[in-house]
Amino acid sequence: MAEDFMITLPEPLATFQPYANPIARSVVILALGFFLAFVLSQLLIRPLSSRLSPQSRLIIRKTVDYTLSIVVVIMILKEFGFQLTTLLGAAGIAGIAIGFAAQTSLSNIISGIFLVFEKPFEVGDVIRLGEHTGFVESIDLLSLTLRTFDNITIRIPNETLVKGMLINVTRHPIRRYDIQLGLSYEQDVDRVMNVLREVADENPHVLVEPEPLVALTGFGDSQLKFLLGVWHEKDDFIEMRNSILRDLKARFDKDGIEIAYPRRVIMNRPDSGAPVKEEGEEPVTPPTGPAR
Repeated sequence: MAEDFMITLPEPLATFQPYANPIARSVVILALGFFLAFVLSQLLIRPLSSRLSPQSRLIIRKTVDYTLSIVVVIMILKEFGFQLTTLLGAAGIAGIAIGFAAQTSLSNIISGIFLVFEKPFEVGDVIRLGEHTGFVESIDLLSLTLRTFDNITIRIPNETLVKGMLINVTRHPIRRYDIQLGLSYEQDVDRVMNVLREVADENPHVLVEPEPLVALTGFGDSQLKFLLGVWHEKDDFIEMRNSILRDLKARFDKDGIEIAYPRRVIMNRPDSGAPVKEEGEEPVTPPTGPAR
């Protein structure tokens, strides 16, 4: 009786296999690869998000993406009949040839690994490398992307970052801004130093601790050299610099403090060889002896 209720499928449906087509299987593998890349990166990053820097999270995400991309490509090639051993042998031979031609890329990858462990900067920091200064936008295995203050994107190879002198402008939460001043010799030193300190104390962007630095640093050809160093939070740099320079100019004008400017005295020595008259002295006449 049970055999009477058995359903016999038509032959086309019985032999139908949804994934018999290599193209269809490749599409499924590709979709699963993207899904697994997203899931794995989240599983690795989310538990450690509070302890990982943006740079570390970016490197982990890219490493997962690149690794799974290689695995997906190998699986898709295998679906189309390529033998894995043949692929590995060809990859080994090609790798030797490519290695000689890609020494610079390999050097950049190794330099990028050193940068990850050393952590001289992170995404969002302002760095200075040679004549270029800007925000770190992204850190890749081969290069770094820098966005300058005039909104220009610069790609810098990792090897250049390791070999050159790199300055991290925003590594610490506070910075000191030094103002070099040259004032005329007619100014009273103590009075000038008091004025500089008052201007710094009255500026809302200048930190009270550490306290500002005011010093007489030397004597120039036509000026007294002063240094005013003020501490500020790194995010207040533009506002602090603009405001304190304006305050100094206004205070100097109010108190009659003169900023020194180069002075040159031109002396015309007569052909007779007579000494030149200096300011505040009587003219000197050469002595005369008896005529011979």
